[in-house]
Amino acid sequence: MHLHTIDWVIAIFSVAICFVPALFMAKRSGKSTAEFFASGRAVPWWLAGLSMVATTFSSDTPNLVTNLVRTNGVAGNWVWWAFTLTGVSTVFFYARLWRRSGVLTDLEFYELRYSGKAASALRGFRAVYLGLFFNCMIMATVNLAAVKIGAVLFGFDRWQTLLAVGILNVVFAMHSGLWGVLVIDMIQFFIKMSAVIAAAYFAVTLPQVGGMHGLVDKLSKTPGPGGINYLNMLPDFTNNWDLAVAVFIMPLAVQWWSVWYPGAEPGGGSYIAQRMLASKTEKDALGSTLFFNLAHYVLRPWPWILTGLASIIVYPHLSDIQQAFPHVNPKLIGDDMGFPAMLRFLPAGWIGLMVGGLVAANSSTILTHLNWGASYLVHDFYRRFVRPKADEHHYVTMGRFVTLGLFLLSSATVYLLESAKDSFNIILQVGAGTGLLYLVRWFWWRVTAWCEIVAMISSFAVSVLFLVLHKFDMAPGTHQQLILTVIFTTICWLITAYVGPRTDDATLDDFYRKIRPAGAGWTHVRARVGALAESDDTAQDIPRSLLGWAAACAMIWSALFTVGNVLYDRWNYAGMLFVVFVISSFIVLSVVRKLWK
Repeated sequence: MHLHTIDWVIAIFSVAICFVPALFMAKRSGKSTAEFFASGRAVPWWLAGLSMVATTFSSDTPNLVTNLVRTNGVAGNWVWWAFTLTGVSTVFFYARLWRRSGVLTDLEFYELRYSGKAASALRGFRAVYLGLFFNCMIMATVNLAAVKIGAVLFGFDRWQTLLAVGILNVVFAMHSGLWGVLVIDMIQFFIKMSAVIAAAYFAVTLPQVGGMHGLVDKLSKTPGPGGINYLNMLPDFTNNWDLAVAVFIMPLAVQWWSVWYPGAEPGGGSYIAQRMLASKTEKDALGSTLFFNLAHYVLRPWPWILTGLASIIVYPHLSDIQQAFPHVNPKLIGDDMGFPAMLRFLPAGWIGLMVGGLVAANSSTILTHLNWGASYLVHDFYRRFVRPKADEHHYVTMGRFVTLGLFLLSSATVYLLESAKDSFNIILQVGAGTGLLYLVRWFWWRVTAWCEIVAMISSFAVSVLFLVLHKFDMAPGTHQQLILTVIFTTICWLITAYVGPRTDDATLDDFYRKIRPAGAGWTHVRARVGALAESDDTAQDIPRSLLGWAAACAMIWSALFTVGNVLYDRWNYAGMLFVVFVISSFIVLSVVRKLWK
């Protein structure tokens, strides 16, 4: 693709306006690890929420959504839309508890909630397991998308793209800490949204697409794989039951609560927890997660979806993409290439904005993962187990060195992947079965560090077993694997909860006094430490939180599909869904006001 002078000017300006403000954050972030990794716990709800949205909008996200649309239609997005249930449960049940804990990272929670060597070992192991292994896998996925986009836009080889994004991201991640990440995220969000909306507009208005009317008309007459209707927002339960189970029933019935996935963890965790812990108050933690879920599921998806749908008309087969971009490595050609392939139709000026937006999308995610991963490896491993008595300047310096190492290792991992969907499936499978434990551990005293250790080992063992069976063509289907993994893992950790070593009473008592968890799971602990006055206890919030959870899910999904039906020119459906949105929004606001009081 050819970039004009105006494109380069806009691209450079877009990048500069994001990163220059972060230069002024170095002095503050270098004061302590609390400033470098948690912004001094002074972040307002709107900044934390914007940062969450920007972080989960990475350069691989449009590619992944395009892949889902091209292979399973719009309904294929239920594999991640189902995580609305997870995200909203964090809003109403866990956000305030996380902020109340006062920990610097979510892994520090382990030695607050559990006792003994098992708690320490769990914290150290997960610091390396998540901060290094999982984190590098996610960053590799993001940078793989950048590699594919760089190949289309500039004809770059992998190492050239990695070098370009590495210099930018590593320098700023090392320099400015979480404060810089938050400021960069805030600005990048608006640039990224402007870029993808422009991409969708120019894709849909192509002569071969014919606007929204032409897109709807042509795709209605063009069945997809297995005879699917690309436009349907719900799968076809009559003629394609297997697909409906895979993309709708399993995600809604099992996946949302059973699978650990970064950014959509049951009970909150990783960089979502990092933002909640950095919030000024419990109110800010709740407000930021509510705003994040609204923006994540309502504001962002349709520009990606429309571009993906248009790519089906322009490039109906992968061979068409290869023919249009003969210089691109054939190993990189896949359905996820549909999004970057559509960018060739952007006019001068808009290409520059898209380049700036794609750099922003990559940076917002990579910067967060570098800071988050470094916080685990430095605060939860190095500081806790290797050198516990150094000064704050030493730990900040180590954080900067670890940041560089994480990017180098994740860049090497890029060469092991072929598509964003590959790593998405790997992460879902390895994390299967552990999610229920992360939901329950706040509300049931019997959950121990050993339960978490057993859950991780059993989930990983079953995943490896299925991988071996797959080599011999003996593995069950994907959703059968998920169910079996969940059942086996849950049985293992539940047995451990009853027959394994227990958390000592003093730790449980201190945790209850600090967090004040609600529900019958802490009845005997509550009795032992002396019940709090009913007006101070959070038990009365559970029914109200359940109502808020249900109403917020209805609000998000009805808003999402109202937009879709307006785009499809189906005004009757849009009107009915809008009424649901208004009613559910009123309920959510009422619940939130009462919880804040």
